Amino acid sequence: MIVSIAIKPELVCPAGTPASLRMAVDFGADAVYCGFQDATNARNFPGLNFTFAELKSSVLYARKKSVKVLLALNTFPPAGKFALWKNAVDHAVMLGVDALIIADIGVAHYARVRYPDIRLHLSVQASASSPEAIKYYCEEFDVKRVVLPRILTIPEIKALKREIPCEVECFIFGNHGLMAEGRCGLTNYATGLSTNMDGVCSPAQHVAYEEGRNRETTTKLNGFAIDCFSCSENPGYPTICKGRYYAAHKPEGYYAFEEPISLNLAELLPDLVKAGVDAFKIEGRQRSKAYVQKVVSSWRRAIDQAMAGESIDIPDLLSLTEGHKQTQGAYESKRWR
Repeated sequence: MIVSIAIKPELVCPAGTPASLRMAVDFGADAVYCGFQDATNARNFPGLNFTFAELKSSVLYARKKSVKVLLALNTFPPAGKFALWKNAVDHAVMLGVDALIIADIGVAHYARVRYPDIRLHLSVQASASSPEAIKYYCEEFDVKRVVLPRILTIPEIKALKREIPCEVECFIFGNHGLMAEGRCGLTNYATGLSTNMDGVCSPAQHVAYEEGRNRETTTKLNGFAIDCFSCSENPGYPTICKGRYYAAHKPEGYYAFEEPISLNLAELLPDLVKAGVDAFKIEGRQRSKAYVQKVVSSWRRAIDQAMAGESIDIPDLLSLTEGHKQTQGAYESKRWR
C-alpha cells in the first residue's frame, strides 16, 4: 500500500484521563480530545474525564509539544439544564482549548455568539452525513470540521468532501457502534439514563456480572440479562446493542443489534488519504494508558509512512479490539446498512 499526498491528515487521539492525554501527546498525536467530568460529554463514566484544573494543566502540557486539545461537548442538554453546557463552554474557552466538539444546535449557537473566535467541530453525535446537513452547520455556526458518522463508503466521503466548505474527520480505529450516533435510546430504556443527554451508556452502577454453575458469566444491566458468555469467549462492552438474546427463530441466542467488534481501517488508510480526509480519529477514551500508547504510536507511524510514499507497516492490534474481532464496516461496502 503506497500513496504520496501533499496534505498530511491530523491524527486525533483519545484522552480519557490526564495520564492518557500525556501518553497520546508523547507518542505522536497531532490533537487529543477529552471531556469534563459531567454530562456534557458522551463518555461520562466514573474515573474518567477532567476537572477544570486538570484540563488547564493538560492544555499547557500539550501546547509545549504543539499538540491541539479538543473538548467534547457532544451531548444534548435536557430542558432546564442548559446552564451546565454554558458553563462548560465558558470554562473551555477560558482554559484555552483549541476547539469545541459540539452536537446540539443550542450549544453551537451559544458558543458562536458568545465566543465568535472559538473553533467549532461538529461531533459524530450530530449524525450529519449529507452535504445539506453539513452545509447548514457551516452556514449557521461557522463549523470548521465535521466528524462523519460511520455509515459512508470511501467514494461517498470523497464526493462529500468536494461539496462541503469544511474539513472532514473520520474514525479509523476503535469501538464500532451502531452507526446511528446521537440517536440511541436503548440504554435509556433499561436504566433511565440517556447516552445522548446524560453522556453515559451502560452506567457503571447498573452493570452487574453473575457467575453460573458452569462458570459461565451473565451480564446484567439494571437487572436485565443482556449476555451470557463462557470463560473461553471474549465478551463485548456491557451494552444492550452488543448483547445476545433469545428469540423464537434463534433459540440458541444471537446478537440482535451488533456483534462485539472493532473498526480497523489500516488497509484502507491510503484510500482515505486520497479521498481528502483531513483528520483520522482513534476511539477509546474509556481505554487504558497502555491502549493509548500502543494504538497512537502504531497509527502515527502508519500515517507517516503513507505520507512518505512508503509501504504501510502497522502491527497486529487485534488483541486491543473489542471481542478480539475487527471490521472495515461501511467504509468498504454497503453491507453494514
